[in-house]
Amino acid sequence: MDETRLRLLNAAGPIFAERGYRATTVREISQEAGTNLAAISYHFEDKEGFYVAAVKHAAQGCMDRVPLPQWDAETPAEEKLLSFVTTFLNRVAVDHDPAWHGQLLMREMVLPTRACAEFVRDYVRPMHGMLIGVLTELMPNSSEKERWLTALSIVGQCLHHRVGQAVMIELTGETAVAAFGVKKLAEHITSFSLAAIQQATKQRLTTKKPPTSGTTHRVDRPARKRGSR
Repeated sequence: MDETRLRLLNAAGPIFAERGYRATTVREISQEAGTNLAAISYHFEDKEGFYVAAVKHAAQGCMDRVPLPQWDAETPAEEKLLSFVTTFLNRVAVDHDPAWHGQLLMREMVLPTRACAEFVRDYVRPMHGMLIGVLTELMPNSSEKERWLTALSIVGQCLHHRVGQAVMIELTGETAVAAFGVKKLAEHITSFSLAAIQQATKQRLTTKKPPTSGTTHRVDRPARKRGSR
């Protein structure tokens, strides 16, 4: 990457992460980076393009630090789910340097801008597709909506350990990652989710199905009294 472009991104990232898109000016970023305004126009066209590039740079940094898991064809679906949850927790719940990468991405999810669409397309959708693929193996007879709900539940459990950090510290004095470690949290989320999947599958299989068309049913009529017509 061009040295000036990288310097601008690294100067802009912490400011965007702290103040957001609207409260940040390109002038203060250029001063922080030691460049002129023309450099921003040359590399990013305008402020919005600059912000989108910063979000994508942060997302790529997270991807590079914690790549998606790779599995063999024989890997059990339960093991795949555990490695997926472990990867996701390492991405969202663990603090990495530079800290602004994660902070900017969380801000974008809570207060989305145009950058959100590109962030989802390039980084979130591949992860979502991987999770849905694992759930399709674990829930072969489920509907698409059931798999979506299950995926949202798993992702929500993981994201809680980022968005709920301040509350966790107030309650217990430390974050869940510090208290239990990623391995323990991943095992808990995975076993909890697998138990829910197994229970949902059991309920689906034991649900009484309505009779199919053409099925005849015997109807017992009351016995006719002797002498009646």
